[in-house]
Amino acid sequence: MGRSIGGVMEEANRKSTLSPPNTYKAVVLGGTFDRLHDGHHLFLKLAAGLAKNRIVVGVCDGPMLSKKQYADLIEPIELRMQHVEDYIKSIKPELIVEVEPIVDPYGPSIVDENLEAIVVSKETLPGGLSVNRKRAEKGLAQLKIEVVDLVSEESSGDKLSSTALRKLEAEKFRDNHPRSWS
Repeated sequence: MGRSIGGVMEEANRKSTLSPPNTYKAVVLGGTFDRLHDGHHLFLKLAAGLAKNRIVVGVCDGPMLSKKQYADLIEPIELRMQHVEDYIKSIKPELIVEVEPIVDPYGPSIVDENLEAIVVSKETLPGGLSVNRKRAEKGLAQLKIEVVDLVSEESSGDKLSSTALRKLEAEKFRDNHPRSWS
């Protein structure tokens, strides 16, 4: 897995305590995946690495977007889903890739009995715990929670985020169309 993302991959591998590659037959993860960037690529690549046969990705839509900053600038769901699928297939073509829109924090993670693990970031770990509570209520097996450390404590820069990219787009629009904002 080398330094393909300017050392970020190497840094994440050193800090993460993920299981070995191909540990699980099927893994699940979720996110907005707006403006697919290097942080997304790292997250998806590590998740795909854990999956032996199948990866299920829930992409936030509808009510899941309402509280996001600059929500009106989030790319259409179809585009975000296609970018996620294309990226995963480009790095691990043998995987079955299932990408679907989710309108609640759970999506397929609480109904798919064949899932074995959920991949989360440190920020979304509470969501992974919540998924397991819901699975227990439904009599489904608990998922192993794999935590990817996307933000290094030593990092002095801001985490690359879709929100920051949307903010830049909004500012660029405002600067180029000053009258529409007054």
